[in-house]
Amino acid sequence: QVQLEESGGGLVQAGGSLRLSCAASGGTFSSYRMGWFRQAPGKEREFVSVISRNGGSTDYADSVKGRFTISRDNAKNTVYLQMNTLKSEDTAVYYCAATTSVYGLSSPYKYDYWGQGTQVTVSS
Repeated sequence: QVQLEESGGGLVQAGGSLRLSCAASGGTFSSYRMGWFRQAPGKEREFVSVISRNGGSTDYADSVKGRFTISRDNAKNTVYLQMNTLKSEDTAVYYCAATTSVYGLSSPYKYDYWGQGTQVTVSS
């Protein structure tokens, strides 16, 4: 059983930056591919980014490509999401998630464990 806890959310002006962190405990962190998702009010949870177990491979939603960077530190059992040039449409609750699946990692249904989420609000 893996427990995930996000931090680093907050209120930021458009064009600003935030760095989200997700600390894992209770499992072998390096065994999991890690993803970030977000959910805005009234919308479905959507894929943001995913990183491979050793950090060597990443993928991003088109909407964040070039602005967001996912990374991980397996020694610290933590995955990060650096968010730059934030836009009002990035406003959402951001969740980290862990999976042992290999394919279809843009689907939230492929993930086994979820954090409680952290709110990101971008003011225009």
